Amino acid sequence: MSSTSSNGTRVDIRRYRPADKQGVLDTILSIQREEFGIPITERDQPDLATIEAFYQTGKGDFWVAVSGDADTPAAEGKVIGTIALKDIGDHQAALRKMFVAAPYRGRDLGVAARLLATLLAAGRQRGLRRIYLGTTAKFLAAHRFYEKHGFTEVTPDALPASFPRMVVDTKFYVLELG
Repeated sequence: MSSTSSNGTRVDIRRYRPADKQGVLDTILSIQREEFGIPITERDQPDLATIEAFYQTGKGDFWVAVSGDADTPAAEGKVIGTIALKDIGDHQAALRKMFVAAPYRGRDLGVAARLLATLLAAGRQRGLRRIYLGTTAKFLAAHRFYEKHGFTEVTPDALPASFPRMVVDTKFYVLELG
């Protein structure tokens, strides 16, 4: 799935592959630490060391948004966004690692919406009934984004026991897929 912005930047959404690992780390860590001041390291996120084994199993998966231009096909370009689906059993999953680099946010390319649409389509195709997510209080734009896309806030005690909670997460949402 590809789109092109008014300035000629092309963005594709595709399934994660091992060659994307460093780009995923660079994108996620820079947003967490530099943009939002969250003191988190790669070591604090062991799932990023084993993306295939942690996410790409069961009904889960991991996707990247990659950018290119006239000289670089987008599918081979730089990782500029991520999203993951973690199978937590009982036809439920956790949405994790949704990040889009600042220059690629907004409606022009619609990267975040396209990443989410890819994840939701896969979730429905795989028979998921519910998708949960956790986020921090600092990610106000993310709260609005999730709510706009049908997620409703839930209390921590409404989360299934299998939901992988991160220490930094303080707000939780669920989307009923039907």
